[in-house]
Amino acid sequence: MAASSNSSLSGSSVSSDAEEYQPPIWKSYLYQLQQEAPRPKRIICPREVENRPKYYGREFHGIISREQADEILAGIEGAYILRESQRQPGCYTLALRFGNQTLNYRLFYDGKHFVGEKRFESIHDLVTDGLITLYIETKASEYISKMTTNPIYEHIGYATLLREKVSRRLSRTKNESRKASVTSEENTPVEKITSLVRRAALTQNDNHFNYEKAHNFKVHTFRGPHWCEYCANFMWGLIAQGVRCSDCGLNVHKQCSKYVPNDCQPDLKRIKRVYCCDLTTLVKAHNTQRPMVVDSCIREIEARGLKSEGLYRVSGFTEHIEDVKMAFDRDGDKADISANIYPDINIIAGALKLYFRDLPIPVITYDTYSKFIEAAKISNPDERLEAIHEVLMLLPAAHYETLRYLMIHLKKVTLHEKENFMNAENLGIVFGPTLMRPPEDSTLATLNDMRYQKLIVQILIENEDVLF
Repeated sequence: MAASSNSSLSGSSVSSDAEEYQPPIWKSYLYQLQQEAPRPKRIICPREVENRPKYYGREFHGIISREQADEILAGIEGAYILRESQRQPGCYTLALRFGNQTLNYRLFYDGKHFVGEKRFESIHDLVTDGLITLYIETKASEYISKMTTNPIYEHIGYATLLREKVSRRLSRTKNESRKASVTSEENTPVEKITSLVRRAALTQNDNHFNYEKAHNFKVHTFRGPHWCEYCANFMWGLIAQGVRCSDCGLNVHKQCSKYVPNDCQPDLKRIKRVYCCDLTTLVKAHNTQRPMVVDSCIREIEARGLKSEGLYRVSGFTEHIEDVKMAFDRDGDKADISANIYPDINIIAGALKLYFRDLPIPVITYDTYSKFIEAAKISNPDERLEAIHEVLMLLPAAHYETLRYLMIHLKKVTLHEKENFMNAENLGIVFGPTLMRPPEDSTLATLNDMRYQKLIVQILIENEDVLF
């Protein structure tokens, strides 16, 4: 976003023409404060210090007391030195002058310099970031505490006016060749529409499967000035200024990320693979009800493999299964898994099982695992069925839909038991540990639960018409 946007958001207006769309004007108060923050002033030691660590420069003053450091820095706002502790030789301290007092921080080095979570290439950058943070938190502590109370995230007035035109524009852009002006992360008009407007446009798309999905936030270092897409305030500091959603690209303050709704709309260009990708993330990115791997493999198996002896029990060649996995990762739903390429249907069945095993969160999620196991232990069949149905309702929508579709398919497999020798119990043995895993990585827990895992899948297959 342009650093010159100096008005408050409340004063912004929205053009009714999507082609002339300008992003909302961000609140610049914190940006102005960062510009006013004291600049670092390195105080060089006038003498040569013996045993100076090689990763420190001439700002290192050796073993001196806090009082001596205070005298050296007195009256120079932003001034700093490094010293070795008198009480703990081998331990180092950053002495920094701010607010007419000397602040002392225990200093560490592990290839980068740090006093807290953030790690810096140089002491100068560490001090610069520290002064910015101290200055902003001193001058605007009350303002910062209230930033999340009036977010722009829920104010979709501008998005409401634009959603149809923006949606068409995004669709048109997607189909165009990737021009530099479109793909540039820093300067593109399309990127400047922000994920907020993209979210609003997608929400209005009836063909988009709006499964609820939490954002996948990770600490991020932004190059150049960046503003929070939740509260519209500047994200201050030199590094790790905020967090970015790895799936949709939403940029927010770390404190604001706690308030963002579970409405992530993953961007396909950010999803690098199909296997090992979160199930809900994948289906939302590809705008499908279920993972395309599941649809493609089941379609292929039902077309030519339902009568195959030992279906899902007999293993295909591991090498060929890996080939199928790479084909999906590379080509998505365009992957060719036909009989011309893979005549052995066990390869396709193996690729489907591998997809479920590779999920970071199993189809039957960690959150519901223990509830399913407890339900399986109920002796009364009717009560057990009711309990399983209640737990099914707790699954995320995309997981529920995937499980429902798989159980319908496995029921079809059992209808050919005379040819394939795979009944619901046999399929439960195969798919139990594939679809559900205990939250804790415990071999003992897995062994103890195996019969209940098998039973759950067996019951789901036999009663799919009642349970789903």
